Amino acid sequence: MASAVAAASPPLASPLAGDAPFAVMVAPNGARKTKADHPNLPITPAELATTAAECADAGAAAIHLHVRAADGSHSLDPDLYTAALQAVRAAVGERLVAQITTEAVGRYAPAQQMATVRAVRPDWVSMAVREIAPTPAEEPAAAQFFAWMAAERIAPQFILYDALDLLRFNGWVRAGLVPFEHPPLLFVLGRYTVGRAEHPKALLRFLALADPDDPWMVCAFGAAEMVSARAAAILGGHARVGFENNLFAAAGRQAASNAELVAETVAAAAALGRRPGSADTLRQALCG
Repeated sequence: MASAVAAASPPLASPLAGDAPFAVMVAPNGARKTKADHPNLPITPAELATTAAECADAGAAAIHLHVRAADGSHSLDPDLYTAALQAVRAAVGERLVAQITTEAVGRYAPAQQMATVRAVRPDWVSMAVREIAPTPAEEPAAAQFFAWMAAERIAPQFILYDALDLLRFNGWVRAGLVPFEHPPLLFVLGRYTVGRAEHPKALLRFLALADPDDPWMVCAFGAAEMVSARAAAILGGHARVGFENNLFAAAGRQAASNAELVAETVAAAAALGRRPGSADTLRQALCG
């Protein structure tokens, strides 16, 4: 990653790491929702920049960015990503780590996902195991891509939707396809397609299979988002929250902003003994 890392910053937590820093990533928009879902859903670069500043003030350490085409549809256009990243950087400087996504949404093949990352060269990118290499036939190209990322110091976050994804990812690690010492993981509890949130106990299935030294986050849907974030705080992980998956505050009313969800998550983790993780602590974990 290009950003400097504070030498004195403590590392992010391993499972059951007590009061180690708790990183909150905000996912403010996603690929599907529109302003009909929430009037404060950020879509344009200017809106994303404003949201980034608000969420940094609320205690977020990172922001997970989606960009949209002129018609509002999900896009992996490198120029759109560059504009969004520049706007966010102008608004928050180094206070947030900005992450782009390769999410396919049924539109983008693995080669297109990789092409976006090669063009944008972000600090951090999330990619779903089942999308970046849907079958074993795509794994050699994925391995070459991961090697390029490592050489360019672009940090990954591997998105895992279920235990089968994690088992497959573990196989990649054993086979030497993943050239990152402790690759960050995102455990997704529930799916859009099934229309339900999964109980946070599903997190335990992931943790039983994951390398305990790999930093991990959890995200969930609707009311399960806060419950899962609390579980992550207890178990030594970190949380991704925001309008991408959830529009409601802990009290059950619609949240006014993404920053409100971030602030609630930071406070909930603090009540469990986890102090807020900064962008610098997150960068240190990503750089390994």
